[in-house]
Amino acid sequence: MTTDPCGCDAPGRAALTKVQALERLLARVEPVGETETVAIADGLGRILAEPVISAIDVPAWDNSAMDGYAIRHADLASADGRLRVAQRIPAGFAGTALEPGTAARIFTGAPVPEGCDTVVIQEVCEAAEDWVRVPLDSKPGANIRRIGEDIRAGSEVVAAGTRLAPQHLGLAASVGAARIHVRRRLRVAVFSSGDELVMPGDPLGPGQIYNSNRFMLFGLLQRLGCETIDLGIVEDTLDATEQALRRGAAQADLIVGSGGVSVGEEDHIKTALERVGTLELWTIAIRPGKPLAFGRIGTTPFIGNPGNPVSLFVTFCLFGIPVIRRLQGIAGDLRPPTLQVRAGFDWPRPDKRREFHRARLRTAEDGSPELLVFPSRSSAVLSSVAWADGLVEIPEGRVIQKGDLVDFIPFEGLLG
Repeated sequence: MTTDPCGCDAPGRAALTKVQALERLLARVEPVGETETVAIADGLGRILAEPVISAIDVPAWDNSAMDGYAIRHADLASADGRLRVAQRIPAGFAGTALEPGTAARIFTGAPVPEGCDTVVIQEVCEAAEDWVRVPLDSKPGANIRRIGEDIRAGSEVVAAGTRLAPQHLGLAASVGAARIHVRRRLRVAVFSSGDELVMPGDPLGPGQIYNSNRFMLFGLLQRLGCETIDLGIVEDTLDATEQALRRGAAQADLIVGSGGVSVGEEDHIKTALERVGTLELWTIAIRPGKPLAFGRIGTTPFIGNPGNPVSLFVTFCLFGIPVIRRLQGIAGDLRPPTLQVRAGFDWPRPDKRREFHRARLRTAEDGSPELLVFPSRSSAVLSSVAWADGLVEIPEGRVIQKGDLVDFIPFEGLLG
């Protein structure tokens, strides 16, 4: 069998594997170039466009790591450990040079005075009003944080391409960065295909269902930090599908659709995409989610997901999220993070396609984590996604017995 350059269905053509499909998708998109400068308080979840470089050493001076007494270690032997307390140095203040035979009462974060080479914690000292007895076996050099021990001036503290988490904002603030240069938010246009779809709150007619996919997609995109453009529900006609694709291309950096990607008479995505743009990928050898349309209208990429809600969720997690992260400019490995976990289930009848089944973590009797799987394999049972903590990846043809190690893709790792 041969492989179609676009992964499209045709006699004698093989569907792409998960790895092949993801490699092709990521090779066909580039990060959005526009950037903006924002206050660091507004940086959470944004993608850093330029690295944060420290202008200062952190710490900026030698300082005390503990509440205690700053001393010159050589003074201990001659004074039998008994030293006069000559000054008090709280955090935010600088003391004077340490006189021979004296100690300074010092607090965490305060600069150590000139001449000090050791800080002794207060718990092991015997203190009176104006003197302190320090153990003779105190370790020289203890409890002092040295200048630049954490960060050196001129060093990179947060790399470009980082999606900013709270710890990154704290780190940038620690070197005085008040504003940061980030990529602008990705604009994603979303539509749902299907005459059977009705918005929640409206009455259902014969054969109609509520449009759950719209809200699932919008939630996923918002969790990923995207700006969303609602193209609404698109009727099952070729003309309406073409118009939706053109509208999305005029407004967005990426178009995401649900439904209409199969090969039925009412599925128009493939034909519409070939008319107004190019089709670059069509089928993937996975379950659920075999049909996945990828192409572009002009320079705007399009991802068409299956209409079944579980299939949509799985294909978006496996392929849509990495594509969005590439468009956002996130650096590093964009493949979904995978953990190895022990199976708490048997899988005696494998599929000929690689399967991504809904799974939940639990603690086994021996205290180790293990996975349970949802009892239904149907791609229409949306409750399975809400029940699950992630997806267990089951290779084609593999029989699994309880206790085997399996690959688990946690939802939190995908969306974090």
